[in-house]
Amino acid sequence: MEFLPNQLDALQEMANIGAAHSATTLSEMLNTNIGMSVPEITIVDISKVGHHITDELTTMVVFELQGDIPHGGFLILHFPRDSAVRTAGIMQGSSGTLHTFDEMDQSTILEVSNIMISSFLSATSDLLGFMMLPSPPVLIVDMAHAAITTLIAQMTIDVDDVILFQVRLVSEEHNIAGNILIFLEISTLQRIEARLEEMVKAPPPTRP
Repeated sequence: MEFLPNQLDALQEMANIGAAHSATTLSEMLNTNIGMSVPEITIVDISKVGHHITDELTTMVVFELQGDIPHGGFLILHFPRDSAVRTAGIMQGSSGTLHTFDEMDQSTILEVSNIMISSFLSATSDLLGFMMLPSPPVLIVDMAHAAITTLIAQMTIDVDDVILFQVRLVSEEHNIAGNILIFLEISTLQRIEARLEEMVKAPPPTRP
């Protein structure tokens, strides 16, 4: 899979806009500043995706891309376990209290993730002009590599490579870090690419 520099720039801008909305949403929910890295885009052999994530106990909330692009890929909100626990505590108003990541904590993380990913897809849908919606979230608590391997085994994507977007979100105040990961399959990328090309070539609106 190969992309021209301008195509990668357009994809990066799309990810940047969506991630910025997610970061703002998380910032508002936690009432703290959230820093965001520049989106990294990598073409990855699908069997090696797990190598791009630290192999530690993690919490992942997985969404399948739906809407006008059914089965187009997956979006994942990935937290190191400690960050997930701290996020749940802040959302419940019990920051500093010992949490065991019980059912209530897990429900809180699902809610936070659903709001963040919905914000991401709303922003990118507005940019591209077609609807992208998240499936109901699925929570996975496991070693990162094992979780990604399990996810890939369930994917119906018949390609050797996927394009991996990775954006890091950080709250220094609360020592929270997380990643937004996006795996898109080829037909989804082709549709997004065609739409971005249309937008670039479109003549500027005429002034009255």
